[in-house]
Amino acid sequence: MKPKLRALLLLPALAAALVMSACSPPPGASSSATAVKIGVADASEAYWQVFQRKAKERGIDVELVNFTDYNQPNPALSQNQLQLNQFQHLQYLANYNVRNHDTLVPVGATAVYPLPLYSRKHRSPADIPSGGQVVIPNDPTNQARALLTLQAAKLITLKGGGNTLSTPADVDTAASKVTVIPVDAAQTAANLPSVDGAVVNNNYATSANLSPQEVIFSDDPNSESSKPYINVFVARAADKDNPTYLDLVRVYHDPEVEAAAKQDLGPTTVFKNNDPAELQAVTKSLEATIQKAGT
Repeated sequence: MKPKLRALLLLPALAAALVMSACSPPPGASSSATAVKIGVADASEAYWQVFQRKAKERGIDVELVNFTDYNQPNPALSQNQLQLNQFQHLQYLANYNVRNHDTLVPVGATAVYPLPLYSRKHRSPADIPSGGQVVIPNDPTNQARALLTLQAAKLITLKGGGNTLSTPADVDTAASKVTVIPVDAAQTAANLPSVDGAVVNNNYATSANLSPQEVIFSDDPNSESSKPYINVFVARAADKDNPTYLDLVRVYHDPEVEAAAKQDLGPTTVFKNNDPAELQAVTKSLEATIQKAGT
């Protein structure tokens, strides 16, 4: 009877051990995970699952809150409905802060996506004839960037050299090779067959199945002029040094997360890991430019 009794006594202990094992945090995680809500615009992308898993390993429970309207994540963050958001670049953030008298700050970089000029008629900008037509997005942020891209391609000249607030009215038509046609960003790819070229945002190019072989020029993602278009994690000003939020930026740049993000977001993705202080300084400079233009 003694061996059987010993076996019976071991069963409860074994069950308790299994329960404790199942409830134990993964290696490197704390026993009580910190919960963080992040507002995003692409929660269905698979790379976020990798991000959440990697964050969990560091003791951080990430809840993604998806938005389909870009006007919503920043107010939600300001109103404490989120702890972070990750959907915008620095230029968008600066515009938001100035227009809404807000003080949201970037706490870490994610990536920048080169803005390409596509063509189905020409192999290079030099092949586009004088008087040619190029379509660009008409929303203020992407419109200015598209104009700077066309200037870098030597297709147009912007008065005063141009900046992140340039509009088609700033094009020096006499010194420019092509005519610029602003359209809704969602229609840029659809116009491609009927014009000499089209500047198409990454998401619309992907949905239109545009080929990398159709790209004849793009801006330099490592240039100073591309810094306003670095995508970032954003927090409230009081939380800019929060160690958990800074740790989540490091999670984003885990090699496994970056590999998954590149697969979802496209091969032209260029990851960035700028210091938060630099990102905040760029944002302040952009805000000052916007404020000056509005006076």
